[in-house]
This record gives sequence, C-alpha cells and structure tokens, in this order.
Amino acid sequence: MSAKNNHINYVELKAKNLERIKAFYTEAFGWTFTDYGSGYTAFADSGLDGGFQLTDEDIVNGGLVVLYHKDLEAIKDKVIACGGKISVDIFSFPGGRRFHFLDPSGNELAIWSEPEAE
Repeated sequence: MSAKNNHINYVELKAKNLERIKAFYTEAFGWTFTDYGSGYTAFADSGLDGGFQLTDEDIVNGGLVVLYHKDLEAIKDKVIACGGKISVDIFSFPGGRRFHFLDPSGNELAIWSEPEAE
C-alpha cells in the first residue's frame, strides 16, 4: 500500500535506552527493528510503522504522530494558513524530509515526504 496524503503514516516515540526498548517490544509483541545510526531505530510488524528516538530529556509526551503528504511545501503553507504553528522547519532525514507543527491546542505532529529529486 502506498502512502496517502493527510493519513497518519508513522508514529515516533522517545526512548532512554534503545537496546532495552527493542528487547521489550521484540519479546512482548514480536516487533522487528532497523537501526539508523546510534540514536534511532525504526519498528515494523506492529500494525503501523514507527520508530524510537534516543533522548536524555524527560519524556513527558513521548509520542509523535507523523502524517504523510506528497507536497511538503504546499501542506506546510496550508497548516500555517489554518492556524498551525511550525515548531521545527523542514529538514532532511534518512528516507525523506519533514517538518513539525503545533495544532491550535498545542499538540505537536509532523508531516513527511519523500526526498526531493536531485
């Protein structure tokens, strides 16, 4: 199934210890993992793909809902026009580009897209 505009596509969580978190979810639920450097691991076989980002900060609200949109710049403009506030501007990561925004209640979400063609 291909990614669809405006659908929840990925969930990102925080973790204090990636090896421990991978062992827990592998044993408890049978999830599989792919490491991307020393600070990030993606999970699969969970019903919805996602990942854990390593952090030393207190985890208050560790979940980040990630939407997909093919045209990142256009959806960013629409988020702003509808009253959203950009909390992290567009940046590249392995596999694509994304930005974070705050909705009118202060919830932080992200939207990603494939890398720009070179």
